[in-house]
Amino acid sequence: MAKDKIKDHTPVMNGKLHQTNGKSHKFEANSMPPQKSLITAYVLWLFGGIFGLHHIYLHRDRHAFIWWCTLGGYFGVGWIFEVFNIPSYVRDCNEDPKFIEEFVKKLQHYRKPPYSGKRFLGEVMIGYLFGQLYQMAIPETLFMGIDFSFLHWLIPVFVALGVWTVGNIGREKGVLWHCLLAAFASYPVRYFIYDETYTLLITALASGLIFDHFSKEWLRTPPKRRGKLERTIKFTGALCIYFSLWGCFLYFNGTISDEDGNEVPIHEAFQNFLASAWWTDIAQALQDTYNYAQHHGWYETWKEIFESMDVDGERNSYKVLGVSATASQSEITAAYRRLSKEYHPDKVKDETQKAAANQRFIEIQQAYSVLSKIKSSRRRKNTKSVDDEPIVL
Repeated sequence: MAKDKIKDHTPVMNGKLHQTNGKSHKFEANSMPPQKSLITAYVLWLFGGIFGLHHIYLHRDRHAFIWWCTLGGYFGVGWIFEVFNIPSYVRDCNEDPKFIEEFVKKLQHYRKPPYSGKRFLGEVMIGYLFGQLYQMAIPETLFMGIDFSFLHWLIPVFVALGVWTVGNIGREKGVLWHCLLAAFASYPVRYFIYDETYTLLITALASGLIFDHFSKEWLRTPPKRRGKLERTIKFTGALCIYFSLWGCFLYFNGTISDEDGNEVPIHEAFQNFLASAWWTDIAQALQDTYNYAQHHGWYETWKEIFESMDVDGERNSYKVLGVSATASQSEITAAYRRLSKEYHPDKVKDETQKAAANQRFIEIQQAYSVLSKIKSSRRRKNTKSVDDEPIVL
């Protein structure tokens, strides 16, 4: 009897007719999706699998998001073990007739998806991760005079979201509110167990169990094919929320050690950095650069910046030899000879100062070589320019 009921709910595919209680109905669904390549999927798995590139390719965006959050299923463990599942993922994405036939058999044998220890463990782990991350992101101390500890009551929301996200991967689905109610109902255990680790674990377990028992069901129709823009916006938005929680944790509760070994909150260190002379000088330099560009144009500004970078080493070479930028070749040569004699390593008797003198001698040699090449190049250009001038009679 149960099998007959299941047959009445046979999934529909690719806009074909199907029968329910002897009547024909037309299913308005997507046309046959573009066929994905198994080889491409494996290449993406190999070179970008930790970030779920193969899942994005196969329209498994939730799976890809979990891989992003956990670096390939908790530091690559899930990524390695799914190597044998990729052919099934490709057949699912392509709505392969063989895959559909096997899926229909599952529907006929099971009223709802059977228990999967791997999926349940994933629900609990991701629910725990999301709850813990949100808890870490809440400021532990007063910030701007506000106590944000009341935000702890939203931890069950993030636990439930983690459970629900994993539970809706692939050909299974379920509503959010069952696991959300379970998370809120179990979270008050924190008043009896003062270890937040156990509190989060119990909350995630309760949420996962309720989702598996009450919410979980088959996704009978093909997943909706969304456009690239919509998928990109949703996926990027989810990643921004996830990484913003990490940012809040680092900013509000992260610490760094100063030179004395004392721990300084990162948000205080950041404020001190913005008030430091180093940052003030940079900010003023950027403002001056912008003002200069407004009056002289960005081409001249870039030219000035490029020259100030001293990519050819000319300015530093003048500094090493102790001559001005207008010095002639004879003045440069005289300075070079004088400094070479003064800092020649053979003249230094003290062994402790010999290494420094040798380094200084090398710098002098390099500076003279740089300036000589630049002067010679400019003389050749000037000579060519004079030779190219037309003769005026």
